[in-house]
Amino acid sequence: MVDIIKNKKLFGTLCGIGAAVCYGTNPLGAQLYKEGMDPSSVLFFRFGLAWVIIAVVMLFRKESLRVTAKELKVLISLGLLFFASSITLYVSFRLMDVGVASTILFVYPVMTAAIMAIFYKERITFATAISIVLSFVGVLLLYWTPGGGRLSTWGIILVLISALTYAVYIIVVNRSKLQMSSFKINFYVLIVCALGDLVVALLGDGLRFPATATSWFYVSWLAIVPAILALVMMVYAAKYIGSTPTAILGALEPTTAVLIGIFLFGELFSLRLALGIALIFSSVIIIALKPTNK
Repeated sequence: MVDIIKNKKLFGTLCGIGAAVCYGTNPLGAQLYKEGMDPSSVLFFRFGLAWVIIAVVMLFRKESLRVTAKELKVLISLGLLFFASSITLYVSFRLMDVGVASTILFVYPVMTAAIMAIFYKERITFATAISIVLSFVGVLLLYWTPGGGRLSTWGIILVLISALTYAVYIIVVNRSKLQMSSFKINFYVLIVCALGDLVVALLGDGLRFPATATSWFYVSWLAIVPAILALVMMVYAAKYIGSTPTAILGALEPTTAVLIGIFLFGELFSLRLALGIALIFSSVIIIALKPTNK
């Protein structure tokens, strides 16, 4: 384990894979809509509970909360970006199927690569380009069905905003070079997200509390898995392997959603799904084996 951590590229790649798998369980939160909750309430309890857990962890680690004014600006920016990405995605879940939304969301690796190339002059290598194509085609195969119905225009717009803000979030984490632990970064990111969702809830129909044990189970899951675990690992991935590779590894997010459907909800496994998963894993292997840019 120590050797893996010392090998920053390997550790970053494993964190990128772990973050994608954890974040891929995010659509389970849509189950809370059946419990009478709305997007802002779901996200407030998700981020609020995650923040409490992170705060307890930092207390036991005896980690200082002190940051400079410059660092605070970056952390607030990260919080606002992740808040925007989350709220737009969760609202889109009410306008279209979560699988379709997850598919459209996966344009964020392309957005990440484009932003890095245009604004930071990052060269898109052949291996990176092939990985993007393989993962993108793989995701389309996971959720493509012939004769699908018309998609919600507002739903598509919201998912594209979610993808763009998430792409910028990954880039800011990578480029800011914050010299602090992932726990400390997410302590501030999560509180900004929770406060943002609280404001949206209070400006709307009010805050709706989880009313059943099932609701609290899903809220707890969202707080621990696609919030704490995914965010902590994503920070390490972006730091150690870069923004674009981290984004490409995100192809495992919709793969996770498909596997959850197969093993938990009894959805059928087809040759199309097998091919899509194979293409995505191929893109992940290419990223993992690609030499680190000097």
